[in-house]
Amino acid sequence: MIGQTKSIKQSELSHEWHLVDVSGQTLGRISTKIATHLMGKSKRNFVRNLDCGDYVVVVNAKDVAVTGKKEEKKVYARHSGYPGGYKSETLKELRQRKPEEVIRHAVKGMLPQNRLRDRMLKRLFIFPGGEHTYQDKFVQK
Repeated sequence: MIGQTKSIKQSELSHEWHLVDVSGQTLGRISTKIATHLMGKSKRNFVRNLDCGDYVVVVNAKDVAVTGKKEEKKVYARHSGYPGGYKSETLKELRQRKPEEVIRHAVKGMLPQNRLRDRMLKRLFIFPGGEHTYQDKFVQK
């Protein structure tokens, strides 16, 4: 008899903590690494239908880099659904108002569009500066 594949359960999964410093790093490249940690694709027990990702703490969000003329030309738009409810702002304006939303928007677009996405995004903590409130989660090695 050939051995059977053991399927993993949600109760058997463990979530680790990762600290990511994004100062000077390109927005798209660092967002893919953050999304990979949130999904858990780098783990050996990755299952697409379970929430097996890790916690990610991002610091220095205001210092993330973009290439080319994206600072002035990239536009974030939304619509309320009411007449005249279209609002848009450039990357530069959004970075001044809420620098953590630039990274959250990029990572959200790289996660799968299913029921697990909101649960994955709850494990993403973004701070505009270098200080964060999760020092106790990271073990000093």
